Amino acid sequence: MVNQQDHIKVNAFIERLKQWQDEFKVMREIIRETELTEDYKWMHPCYTLDNKNVVIIQDFKHYCALLFEKGAIMEDPYQSLIQQTKNVQAARQLRFESLEEIERRRDEIKWYVEEAIRIEKSGKKVPMKKTEDYDMPEELQAKLDAMPELKEAFYNLTPGRQRQYMYHIGQAKRATTRESRAEKYIDHILDGKGMDDK
Repeated sequence: MVNQQDHIKVNAFIERLKQWQDEFKVMREIIRETELTEDYKWMHPCYTLDNKNVVIIQDFKHYCALLFEKGAIMEDPYQSLIQQTKNVQAARQLRFESLEEIERRRDEIKWYVEEAIRIEKSGKKVPMKKTEDYDMPEELQAKLDAMPELKEAFYNLTPGRQRQYMYHIGQAKRATTRESRAEKYIDHILDGKGMDDK
């Protein structure tokens, strides 16, 4: 289905691309053979079913991609779905480096788009990790234990903000770095802010 306003926006977006124009046109053509509705969200062509996002066409420096919102629970018979980073829970990408590759994999792409539609229609949800499933860095835990007001402030943050701090502090390889990261964000946490909040 085509929403005329979004159709115009997608056309304009593709015309502005410095690279991947032809690739986007073919991916778009494949998706538009399905029942998905073309939208324009987050500055990218986005395809929806009953206003639920199903697949987005993305452009990057070294590849272009289809991002499936519920890719984590889709069947993957071609072993092609890619998790962008280990923190991405639900979405998965199909990546392409050339127009020739997209043309060659046309049937595969169509299969994945149809699978994404099937998953959306089924009403299945991607099981998301809860905050308690993440590892609490011991350096952050020590600060929380030493400062009751910090502990209270931390657990009053949204789960997403808690996870952000836990991940950022915990991913540092050296204990001294983890320690300095935990120290750095004490005031932020006390102010009820997420890591990126000003």
